[in-house]
Order: sequence, then structure tokens, then C-alpha cells
Amino acid sequence: MKLIVGLGNPGAQYEQTRHNVGFMAIDTFANEHNAIFRLEPKLKGMLASVTLNGTKAFLLKPMTFMNLSGESVKAVKDYYKIAIEDILIISDDLDSHNGRVRLRAEGSAGGHNGHKNIIAHLGTEEYKRIKIGIGRSEVIPVIDWVLQKFNKDELAEIEPALTKAKSAIEDFISGVPFNKISSLYSCK
Repeated sequence: MKLIVGLGNPGAQYEQTRHNVGFMAIDTFANEHNAIFRLEPKLKGMLASVTLNGTKAFLLKPMTFMNLSGESVKAVKDYYKIAIEDILIISDDLDSHNGRVRLRAEGSAGGHNGHKNIIAHLGTEEYKRIKIGIGRSEVIPVIDWVLQKFNKDELAEIEPALTKAKSAIEDFISGVPFNKISSLYSCK
């Protein structure tokens, strides 16, 4: 059993914002596989499930807001008894240019508050990640930048990243070794 988590903030005002690229990626995957999200209040998130090549996977969009994402991730992990090595988190990455995809088998939070909270709740940095670059503004403060909606050109740059993330998720659920997935989909 696998757990795929897209990070973002709930609510229409946050749709298509840079911080919600994790939600966008998991929605891209869910739409391709006809997965329907349902609110699970006890698990603090929207949850869907799919089965690929005989492996069941839960798809999670935490409804706790970004900075408390770990509460929902831990609740689902514990409820379904999912091992850390079977968790994949998808998030935005300020330190990569818009649309760049990076996969990591582990690592620090790198200043990302969603990852900080997940690390605090899971008690480890050793979970797999897909990080989608959103760039960084030279003039707009970080908090305003991440909560700003993508413009049309930026969305066009993000689309290929969402497609790569979808394929990486499919391979992860299907049991492809993560180092191979990383070499296939990480941008150099």
C-alpha cells in the first residue's frame, strides 16, 4: 500500500497558486485514473484511492493548510499502517526555476513549512519527494509570491512538470525503484 500526498492550501482562493502545485500534480494524476476525492474529517484531508498493477495507493490532499500538513499525513499513515518508504510527498520548490522537477529520496525541509511539519510529525526526513519548481521573485516577498496565482505563461511551463509528476507517481505505485524514477523524471 502506498500514500501519495500533494501539498497545498484548501479553498478556492488558493487554486492555481504557486504553493498549491502539489495539489495540481495529484489532481492531474487523479483525473487520469478517475480517482474521486472525498473529505475524511478524522484524517484531516481529502482522500481518494487507486489500484495500479495490483498495488493500492491512497491519494491525499491535506485540508490543514500547508504549515500543518504533517497532521493529516501522520493520521493517514497511522490509520492505514503505511510504511515511511511507501510515502511520496509532492510540493512546490522555491529554489528551482518554474516547472523544474526534482525527485529526492530524503532530505531536510529546505525552509518549506509543509515539509517541516511533516518531518516533525513523522519523526524522520527519510520520505520520498517530488519537488516542482515555482521560482523565486527578486522583488515580491516569499509569502506573497507563493500565494500568488500562476500567470498564463507560467502555467504553460508548469504543465510538463505535472505530466512528469503523474508518470513518476504511476511508476512509484507500480514498484519501480525510486532511484530509477528519479533518473527518469528529475530535470538536470
